[in-house]
Amino acid sequence: MAQPLKIVIAGASGRMGRMLVKAAAQTPDLKLVAALDGPHSEFLGEDAGVLAGIGANGILLQAHFPTEPFDALIDFTTPLATKIYLEHSSKLGLIHVIGTTGFSAADLEFIQEKAKTCCVIRSGNMSLGVNLLAALVKKAAQSLDPSFDIEIVEMHHRMKIDAPSGTAYLLGEAAAEGRQIALKDHAVRVRDGETGPRPEGAIGFATLRGGTVVGDHSVTFAGNGERLVLSHIAEDRSLFAQGALKATLWARGKANGLYSMMDVLDLS
Repeated sequence: MAQPLKIVIAGASGRMGRMLVKAAAQTPDLKLVAALDGPHSEFLGEDAGVLAGIGANGILLQAHFPTEPFDALIDFTTPLATKIYLEHSSKLGLIHVIGTTGFSAADLEFIQEKAKTCCVIRSGNMSLGVNLLAALVKKAAQSLDPSFDIEIVEMHHRMKIDAPSGTAYLLGEAAAEGRQIALKDHAVRVRDGETGPRPEGAIGFATLRGGTVVGDHSVTFAGNGERLVLSHIAEDRSLFAQGALKATLWARGKANGLYSMMDVLDLS
């Protein structure tokens, strides 16, 4: 029987970090060995289990990368922090699961390069439902002719700092792949004032923020006289944690490279 995979959780004081600590404690094939937070975090030295609401587990939040050997890093932090952590993962040949969003094009190139020397799984959303939605969006974009306009609407809680969401981009990329176009050349992220007619082939994004919304996403294919709307509503953040842990276990023994949840869930 294989030994439990030794994991480290980065951003352990955040919403997702706490959920990951809790979910990992309920997963027999994983063993949490360290919890990381930013160097200026007010939670450094706090017990990760207490913060997660599961009682003390003896894992105190620390700012430095662990010196003891481990197998995988689960990372829901910021683009800058992710790049710093990924430098370590690439040198040590770790599994690195990235749920961070808000990356620039240069950041994504950096991740692609570092994935040559470690196993990286990156996704704008770790849930089964959202990734199945992305597969359906790609299929719909392939099947419907270009007269159907594509619009993506997302809503999140008031504290989310990036927009549009990583999930919205994931869905936009799926639509673009279905249409065999580059999203960067067709994305419309801002509309204000006298914008003129909608550009042909555009993929539009609209962002809503408020309250404690975990995550609502919909993709509308608007044709002449009809609309197809595909949507997903996340009601509990734990589903993202469960997806990240599933990805971590899936990566065990996989070759170095950059993977997505579509690979994990065999939806590629």
